[in-house]
Amino acid sequence: MKVAVRYYSRSGNTKKLADAVAEVAGVKAESVDVKLTEDVDVLFIANSLYWHGIDKNVKKFLANPGAKIGKLVNVSTASLTDTTYPQMQKIADKLSLNLASEEFHCKGQFKNLHKGRPNEDDIKHVKEFAHKIVD
Repeated sequence: MKVAVRYYSRSGNTKKLADAVAEVAGVKAESVDVKLTEDVDVLFIANSLYWHGIDKNVKKFLANPGAKIGKLVNVSTASLTDTTYPQMQKIADKLSLNLASEEFHCKGQFKNLHKGRPNEDDIKHVKEFAHKIVD
């Protein structure tokens, strides 16, 4: 199975999750600035909400990823919501992408909210999640 990991992270919180997923998948986590160079069976897209929406850089990447995506898997952090899935589903539907029903989400630190998140437990859980997808 060919797997790739892309992320967009302003604070580094989401990058931590992307790096953990990439470790499990045996690939390198890359920014959404790096297009896919070959078709993938699974693309983990690590993201967050900024002003209640998925960042424009993630949308831009998904609109023109560089290669075909078999299944898109949502991985996210956010300080004020429990999921980015509905927003990602709207994007996937618009672009005719196959978004997996499974997702991983955890709180992310924003100023004084959720200090230290994602933490060691979050990293452990995202790795377990990634194993379920790629194994």
